[in-house]
Amino acid sequence: MDAIGAVLILLGLFSAAVVVLVVVGAIKATKAVVAKVEQTEVQARRAVENVALKAKRYTKPGAQGELAAVRLGLRTSLAGTRAVLAGGVGTDGQLAESLRLLDRLDVHAAELDAELRMLEREPEPTRIAAKLPELRERADRITHSAESMRWAAQDRAHRFAADELGRLSAECESEAGALRHWDRVDSGASAEGGDGAGSRAAAASTTSAASASAASAASSRPGIAARAGRLSAEEALNLTEPLSRLGQRLRKPHPGSSPS
Repeated sequence: MDAIGAVLILLGLFSAAVVVLVVVGAIKATKAVVAKVEQTEVQARRAVENVALKAKRYTKPGAQGELAAVRLGLRTSLAGTRAVLAGGVGTDGQLAESLRLLDRLDVHAAELDAELRMLEREPEPTRIAAKLPELRERADRITHSAESMRWAAQDRAHRFAADELGRLSAECESEAGALRHWDRVDSGASAEGGDGAGSRAAAASTTSAASASAASAASSRPGIAARAGRLSAEEALNLTEPLSRLGQRLRKPHPGSSPS
């Protein structure tokens, strides 16, 4: 019974853990979906506002058109800078600090955009004319700061790309030289082949000279094969000396015989 109770407790704990994990996962998924929806909503609202500002810029003359132009330029500059920095932060960590500065700059831009929006609702044209220069000067400062970071990031990416291309070109040239190693191998083989041919020719001439000298020495000292054709039968049987003695005995007269 104790074992069954322990198993039931373990199953209960496991089921509770699974339920907790499912709940946590569902909450995180819901938050991600909500954040995505909010981001999409903000982007859609901003796109609609930009279209409206473009329309006001060209359709409303005077101060209203100028206010719309200032707001549109401010939004366009910050959005372009954010796109450049966010697109390059994955390969260049230095741009993360630039993004943080852009976030701080975006806070001032949002405050300025709110003031410009309120000024659009101002019915008194003189009030708009009095406030517009100061607001335009603030917008120009924000825009210039954003554009400076954007252009610096673009120049930085271009410089890095140029440096990387230079290093890559050098490596490609080095690899191309390594792939053409057969030129050096063939030249070395040709040189070695020439030296080998010269050595073989010298060795052959030396061998021919040695053979010729040996042949001349052999001709000056006849051997058994050369003398065998000129030996007589007596010389071959070593009978030359006994035969000569036998002839001398035959020519000597015997003591009991009379000369004829």
